[in-house]
Amino acid sequence: QVQLVESGGGLVQPGGSLRLSCAASGGILAHYSIGWLRQAPGKEREKMLCISRSDGVTYYEDSVKGRFTISRDNTKNTVYLQMNGLKPEDTAGYYCAAVMGGCNMGYNNWGQGTQVTVSS
Repeated sequence: QVQLVESGGGLVQPGGSLRLSCAASGGILAHYSIGWLRQAPGKEREKMLCISRSDGVTYYEDSVKGRFTISRDNTKNTVYLQMNGLKPEDTAGYYCAAVMGGCNMGYNNWGQGTQVTVSS
């Protein structure tokens, strides 16, 4: 199974930007649909968006539309989450997940997560 490692989280001021990376090993990321999810303290994990094997993007969370974008670089076996216009309510642990299928399937490979804190 593919192993996923997220990076790029940190502390950022409101209105700022971060780019998270999801690097894969043990598998070819181009064979997988990759989703980004997040979980804030005391809240359930929520799906935000997913990029399919054919690079189609599906948004599941309206609050990130227009601010977050997902992309992949198959030469680096990495998927990115570009986050702009960050808000305090974006503070959460961010996770990437993979499935060897479409974005509508359940994920079966997970990274360990990276923390994003939006605060002044």
